[in-house]
Amino acid sequence: MNYLAERRQEEKERRRAEILDAAEEVTGTAGWDELTMDQVARRARLSRALLYVYFQDKTDLMFGICERGLTVLRQRFEEAVARNRSGLEQVTAIGRAYLAFSQEFPVYFDILARCELREMDAETAAANEAACMVTGDAVHGLMVEVLTRGVEDGSVRADLGPPLVAAMNLWGFVHGVIQLAHTKAKLLAHHRLDQRVLLEQAIAMATRAVAAKP
Repeated sequence: MNYLAERRQEEKERRRAEILDAAEEVTGTAGWDELTMDQVARRARLSRALLYVYFQDKTDLMFGICERGLTVLRQRFEEAVARNRSGLEQVTAIGRAYLAFSQEFPVYFDILARCELREMDAETAAANEAACMVTGDAVHGLMVEVLTRGVEDGSVRADLGPPLVAAMNLWGFVHGVIQLAHTKAKLLAHHRLDQRVLLEQAIAMATRAVAAKP
C-alpha cells in the first residue's frame, strides 16, 4: 500500500471511529431507542449522506458499536484469565469481569443485549454484522479454552460435557442475572434484596456448577 492509500485508509478509520464515538455519546445521554442518524451526524460534525457511507442504517450502526464493545469485553476477559492460574479460578474471574464490564460500560452492555436478541446469519451478514459475529465467537472461544483447561487441570468437573455448551449456559445465566439487576431495581428493593448480593451469589452458583468435586 502506497503512502496516499495509507493516508486515505487512516482517514477512513478515523472518521468511522468518530462516528461510533458520537453514537455512543448520544446513546449514553438519550438512550438507543431515541437515537437517530441525524443526531449522530450532528454530534460527529459530518453530513448525513457521509454517515450513510459508513453505516447503512441504525441497525448497521448498532453492530458497529457491538463489535467495539465485544473487543473491550474480550480484552477484559483475557486480563482476568492472565491473573489466575487454574481453569476454575479463570472461570470465576471471567464472571466477575463481565459484571464489572456491565457496570463500567452500560452502553456497550445494552447494545450487546440488543444484538443478542437478533437472529444473525453469517452467510448474509453485512460487514459490521459479520465483524460483530467474529468478535463474539472469539469471546465464546476464550471461555471454551478456559473450561477445557479446567477439566485438564482437575479444577473443573470431568463430566462437564461439551465445553461450548457449558460456556453458553454460563453466559446465559450470568447475563440474565445482570439484566435482572439492571432492569428490576424496584422489584429487588421491594423484596429488600441487595443488587451486589444477588450478583455475587450468581457468580458463586455458576462456579459451583462447574467445579470439580473435592
